[in-house]
Amino acid sequence: MSVECAICGKKPLKAAKLSFSHKHHVYRQTPNLQSVKINDNGTIKRVKVCTSCLRAGKVQRAV
Repeated sequence: MSVECAICGKKPLKAAKLSFSHKHHVYRQTPNLQSVKINDNGTIKRVKVCTSCLRAGKVQRAV
């Protein structure tokens, strides 16, 4: 299972925490993905979609 949005392709980023002594601690920032059922041309699929795409209304959720 990949950590990627099926709509916009948002992936994890590398980020670095910088302490007071300037030591870099590299970690991953993962997108907030939700597993939802979407309606794709009459077929129902379960995909991982980021919350920014859900809030923007870029997907048609299946009922």
